[in-house]
Amino acid sequence: MRFIPYAKQDISEDDIRAVVEVLRSDWLTQGPAIEQFEKIVAEYCGARFAVAVSNGTAALHIACLAAGLGSSDMLWTSPNTFVASANCGLYCGARVDFVDIDTRTYNMSVEALKCKLEAAERLGKPPKILVPVHFAGQSCEMDRISELAKQYVITVIEDASHAIGSSYRDVKVGACSYSDMTVFSFHPVKIITTGEGGMVLTNREDLYNKLIRLRTHGITRNPEFMEGESHSPWYYQQVELGFNYRITDIQAALGASQMRRIDEFVTRRNALAHRYNELLKDLPVTLPWQHPDTYSAYHLYVIRLKLKEIGKTHRQVFEALRKADIGVNLHYIPVHTQPYYRNLGFKIGDFPEAEKYYEEAISLPLYYGLTKEEQDFIAGKLGELLQ
Repeated sequence: MRFIPYAKQDISEDDIRAVVEVLRSDWLTQGPAIEQFEKIVAEYCGARFAVAVSNGTAALHIACLAAGLGSSDMLWTSPNTFVASANCGLYCGARVDFVDIDTRTYNMSVEALKCKLEAAERLGKPPKILVPVHFAGQSCEMDRISELAKQYVITVIEDASHAIGSSYRDVKVGACSYSDMTVFSFHPVKIITTGEGGMVLTNREDLYNKLIRLRTHGITRNPEFMEGESHSPWYYQQVELGFNYRITDIQAALGASQMRRIDEFVTRRNALAHRYNELLKDLPVTLPWQHPDTYSAYHLYVIRLKLKEIGKTHRQVFEALRKADIGVNLHYIPVHTQPYYRNLGFKIGDFPEAEKYYEEAISLPLYYGLTKEEQDFIAGKLGELLQ
């Protein structure tokens, strides 16, 4: 059996043709393919506006800036995420804190959020921005999160880097029905890919206009946003400090082509996840639990080892699977335990549910091209190790 990665992209001949067409065109960047990609994603999700950028981290950063996050503010997110979900707050000079996770979904716990907000309100220190992370492709309980955000006047940015193609209460994630903005990532291990890339979706025109400027150095050519009158058609002004977070037409063409298959990708991932559930149901592991209000894009398939039953350590199981050429991974090391964040004052024990999850979790390979034979091999090897 060849090495089985935990994730990989699926590139079709149509994808290749779309990229080659751009390479043969007059526009490699800042051209029409970007607007087309944005339109496709926005329409698919049901959002008014979309802004494509160079990667998901850039999307999180300019979303925070567009929301006005600054040095006197606080951002809260989940500790069970990639560091970018928290770093985006630090990039803006803000302070960062975390809300522990739910024991079943591994998303931000609404009960923990409610308690933490009540305590923060008493101290006069509620967060300005909340970044719930749709871990593994499953939406957070956004109706309850939205209610709390409105109560405490908090801007909500959904980190849906795992979740394009997923739904919450039969509405696509990205519609921003319960948030101010939603962020996607298009890294090759994600549901669709642009190589590297990200996007911010919103229904608010004010945020959209700011995101567009922040993506390109804070520059505008729109007289509506200039100081004084425009000199001529060639005139532009830098009206704020922005960044070069542009995506290329090459990447956007790939993304637009991949979007034609997004439902196929997500359906396949769900079928593979359900098959894993059957293959692994008798093993001493906790299988992924799905909230009845959600339809997951299944970016990840994460099991938790019942360590007291298996007589092996977490590391022993992980390394044995890797030795068998199964590219398991671990999502995620709790952000607050990273050395950089410990230097900010966080410590082991601050968010016990995320820490306990980390001690038991293993991400099994899951991607569109995973075969039945490969999945059987993974399940069989795991069974050998655990029984």
